[in-house]
Amino acid sequence: MSTGTTVRASVVRGLAERRATERGPLLPVLHDVVAEHGYIADEDIPVIADVLNLSRADVHGVVSFYHDFRRTPPPAHVIQICRGEACQSVGADALLAEARDRYQDAEDVEVREVFCLGNCALGPSGMVDGRLLGRLTADRLDDSLTTTRRAR
Repeated sequence: MSTGTTVRASVVRGLAERRATERGPLLPVLHDVVAEHGYIADEDIPVIADVLNLSRADVHGVVSFYHDFRRTPPPAHVIQICRGEACQSVGADALLAEARDRYQDAEDVEVREVFCLGNCALGPSGMVDGRLLGRLTADRLDDSLTTTRRAR
């Protein structure tokens, strides 16, 4: 086991131990791991299972069921386009297709669909690196991404 893996396992164990006495601690622990590391690695599953006295299959099943629990390191930038009905009615599907096309070769950008960001009156809506945007166009996405790239 490498030093990095040992350190990560220790951090994950600590996160799980802090919540172990709570009722239904698995989801909060998984959220804590994602908040700390950005994703849930394969080696995190047996550590969490051990601390919470669950089977690895139980933990893996929850991790693989919820799309918010990444299994790989996240890209530097995430674009999310709402595909809820209100946003679809004002062009979200075309915007999603264009965004995927524009950023398909960008290694630092992931384009994802989401279903309702609660910004229905300003559709199509989306998020760039967690920042909610309304009345989106492909050019506004580019501008917002350029801004966040400069800020980092």
